[in-house]
Amino acid sequence: MTESRLEIVSIQVGLPEQLGQAGAEDPLDRPWVSAINKRPIAGKVWLGREGLEGDGQADLRHHGGPDRALLGYSAEHYPLWARELGRADLGPGTFGENLTIRGLTEDTVCVGDRFSAGDAVIEVTQPRQPCQNLARKLHVPDMVNRVEARGRGGWYLRVIHEGWLRSGLPLRLVDHPHPEWTIREAARVYQQRGREPGPAARLAACPALSSDWRETLASAGS
Repeated sequence: MTESRLEIVSIQVGLPEQLGQAGAEDPLDRPWVSAINKRPIAGKVWLGREGLEGDGQADLRHHGGPDRALLGYSAEHYPLWARELGRADLGPGTFGENLTIRGLTEDTVCVGDRFSAGDAVIEVTQPRQPCQNLARKLHVPDMVNRVEARGRGGWYLRVIHEGWLRSGLPLRLVDHPHPEWTIREAARVYQQRGREPGPAARLAACPALSSDWRETLASAGS
């Protein structure tokens, strides 16, 4: 990992909103509520323990909370998706992320990695598992399967130290305690937890992992 290349390219926030149209023939166009439409903001924004000021989630069971205060996504993925989907309208926030980050991917980010950004410190907690809302937003029915197959889901972070963030702020890796648990490998083990109880138990023992994932993995072999 080349720390000099790590940078917050863009910061996005968004609140739950009603989307879709009543009576739509296509199921992807029917009414739904989501905060997936994260929009870039200019200037400084406060990062608290529960996330960025002005940000929110509709599904608090699977999003938000201290273990999922932020969603990070690799800026390097956008050119790949643009070519694959044949679209020129993809950019920061398209995948519902709060932080679009240059220099990191699911193959280099690990559970427990800590990064400083200005005065703030954030820690990686788990892979992001995309839901059908992403398919609805992009109007690509198999988008969830595509994301999982390519390992481009992103990752959640908790806030260790609050502080101000802004686009263009460099990230600095300050701790890398679990290099064996890349986001890609953690996602694979979670998906295969019923077939691979040994790796699931080892991942569950990772203290930096989100509490929800630790509980699910710990019960996989019982």
